[in-house]
Amino acid sequence: MYSASIHDRHANSRIIYLERIRRKKGTNPSRTKNIIMLLKTLSFSTLSVLFVLIFIGGYVSASGVGLSCPDWPLCPAGLVPLEDFIIEYFHRTIAAITGLMVIITMIFTLKSKQAPNGMKIASIIAGSAVIAQITLGAFVIIERLHAHLVTLHLGIGIILFSMMVIVTLYSMKIQNNNKKESIYQI
Repeated sequence: MYSASIHDRHANSRIIYLERIRRKKGTNPSRTKNIIMLLKTLSFSTLSVLFVLIFIGGYVSASGVGLSCPDWPLCPAGLVPLEDFIIEYFHRTIAAITGLMVIITMIFTLKSKQAPNGMKIASIIAGSAVIAQITLGAFVIIERLHAHLVTLHLGIGIILFSMMVIVTLYSMKIQNNNKKESIYQI
């Protein structure tokens, strides 16, 4: 009898110990909600800035100011552009911000436990496309707006935009799934 009660206490303490480990490994619901909200906001913001960048790029191309700033990555005046270079400089600045946002979105998506594989794959493609866009943008300037390079630059931009739409839609779906789960838990 004495050994059974010791055994029971040992089993109970083991169960309590395992429960504590499970709680530590589990995700904090409020932290998970914050991460999902951050990912949702970041992906939508990135998509919005990318959308604006595509319009600015279209304006730069249509107005013929693509070579108004003939050096890459900076204009001849350095970090502070001259008035002649302002449109192209603005395009490059927004492109740099967008590239950074795409990479940050990819990192958050890859680190997120809630992000499905499709979202992670789309974010990797978007990250690769933004690196390709930056590299190709340099070649477009160096090669003086060669038509094939400009067309390829647009094509990769469309792929990048499409991947960011997918990432954003997935992030919206994650938010909705958590709301449904919380209803079923009540």
